Amino acid sequence: MPTNKQIHLDNRPAGEASASNFKLVTAETPALQDGQVLVRHHFMSLDPYMRGRMNDSKSYAAPQPLGQVMQGGTVGEVVESKSDKYKVGDKVVGFGGWQEYSVVNADQVGALRKVDTTHVPLSHYLGAVGMPGVTAWYGLVKIIQPKAGQTVVVSAASGAVGSAFGALAKARDLRVVGIAGGEDKCKYVTDDLGFDACIDYKAHRDVGALSKALKAACLDGISGYFENVGGVVMDAVMTRMNAFGRIALCGMIAGYDGKPVPMSFPQLLLTNRMTLEGFIVSEHMEVWPEALTELGMLVGTGKLRPRESVAQGIEAAPEAFLGLLKGRNFGKQLVKLI
Repeated sequence: MPTNKQIHLDNRPAGEASASNFKLVTAETPALQDGQVLVRHHFMSLDPYMRGRMNDSKSYAAPQPLGQVMQGGTVGEVVESKSDKYKVGDKVVGFGGWQEYSVVNADQVGALRKVDTTHVPLSHYLGAVGMPGVTAWYGLVKIIQPKAGQTVVVSAASGAVGSAFGALAKARDLRVVGIAGGEDKCKYVTDDLGFDACIDYKAHRDVGALSKALKAACLDGISGYFENVGGVVMDAVMTRMNAFGRIALCGMIAGYDGKPVPMSFPQLLLTNRMTLEGFIVSEHMEVWPEALTELGMLVGTGKLRPRESVAQGIEAAPEAFLGLLKGRNFGKQLVKLI
């Protein structure tokens, strides 16, 4: 059995996360038992939610245990099998974590899923046709529930969730406005993803300036908002929300270092009779088949062209993750392991 490089959470961050919170470990891969498969990971996913799990605090998911492999999504290939359900060469998506190999019990529900790479590249099953894509689908379809012609806005628009949100929204005949950081990201959002407009929050750093830019881009106001960021960005959007507007709250990356993220205008929730709903997509597995089917069609037909930032080698994972938290990635952040 091959040796297996892993990244463990070595200690918990105090404030900002740092590379010293992680430890590179080389482990022996155990021999397979009946019903198990050995997966060699081609790519592993880095996602903002992982920062919250590094803390030992109450949240929607249990904290990442110390001294164990960092948890996260993976795609790869079955290289050995003692299960009738999988054969060598099968491409699979799973939750193998920050390591090069994983041993998986094939009978465990949801542990592995075969994927077809004929029209969808393997890496996209960690992004547009994976958890981030389904997150965008659920927030748009189940929470925002837009009507054709309305304007919807998404923060972190160039990322894995935001880009999928845009494609899904355009397929429903909506006006879609993104918020992203930097001219290059905004150009990608409009030119490649097909958004109607994109606002560079780095050029509008306070609530007033960002609110004014949103007013110019959303002449009919904002009917639905998909929130990934919080802080100043959310404050500005709140000032432009229409009566009975709906907000899907998915992430608050502005507060992932443990600092409070105050809301400046909570009274607008009442004034405009808005609906704000937080959600975790893993609690809604019933929608995944429908969502993945639509997302796969969008990617396969070229209507969704997701961009990826790819770090090379497992040793690069900690710094790539820290860069993600600072917005240095462009699109879905991955680590390539082969």
